[in-house]
Amino acid sequence: MAYPLISDCPVCGQQLKITKLACTHCHTVIENEFELSNFASLGKEQLDFIEIFLKCRGNIKEVEKELGISYPTVRGKLDDIISSLGYSTNKKTDIDRNKVISMLEKDEITPDEAIKLLNKEES
Repeated sequence: MAYPLISDCPVCGQQLKITKLACTHCHTVIENEFELSNFASLGKEQLDFIEIFLKCRGNIKEVEKELGISYPTVRGKLDDIISSLGYSTNKKTDIDRNKVISMLEKDEITPDEAIKLLNKEES
């Protein structure tokens, strides 16, 4: 039985290193210090989201439909994953009106979502 890969030590919380690889067919064993990818630190829910996002080719509207969630929720999940991977999300408090209009024209957001975004700008 295979167990899911853990990336942090359950005792001290530090990142784990892979030190042993084994072939179940020929029983070859390789020992060294191997690094985990940044994606190994993501949770199952985040990895599932990434899979859907890629399947939808980054089309947020399609991700919304697939998961049954709103545009802001999709953006929030993306920002969470970006932060978890160690990158800055550069969240801006100012809403770019032209960007909102462009997203609306491309059917990436609904008219109601556009109104909510534009109302945030005025607050």
